[in-house]
Amino acid sequence: MKKDKYPYILDETTARFDFESTGPNGTIKKTVDYYKIGTWIDGSQVYNLAFGDWNENNNVIDDLSRTDNNDRDKILATVASTVIDMVALMEDIAIYAEGSTPACTRLYQIAINTNKEEIEGVLNIYGYADEKWQPFESGKNYEAFLVTRKKG
Repeated sequence: MKKDKYPYILDETTARFDFESTGPNGTIKKTVDYYKIGTWIDGSQVYNLAFGDWNENNNVIDDLSRTDNNDRDKILATVASTVIDMVALMEDIAIYAEGSTPACTRLYQIAINTNKEEIEGVLNIYGYADEKWQPFESGKNYEAFLVTRKKG
């Protein structure tokens, strides 16, 4: 993606990406973790995108924390970049994303809408609504999202 993003470190053995958010509230470690949750209709393995602040005390992702470091767009661009790297590393996968709250899901939708043209250059985008998966449409609200790599 062409947006400003943070550099990150990929651990290929765990499909985990780590980066640091910097802003008025200091430096905050963020983690994007992918793990297998099922199979998509085309046979691709589906990986869940888990994202949030890294909690050093418990060694877990805290997906409910709000750091307000005034870098939301940069963070979203960084997360989106990890999605593109994942589908490049593991070609036949689908990536599932759902916010930990309705507000987070809405934020993901806004980010997809804002970058839809660029995303659709490399990925197929689907949204979950009305109890089914469907091609993503701007202006429609979704409960979750799924992307797959475009073939050919």
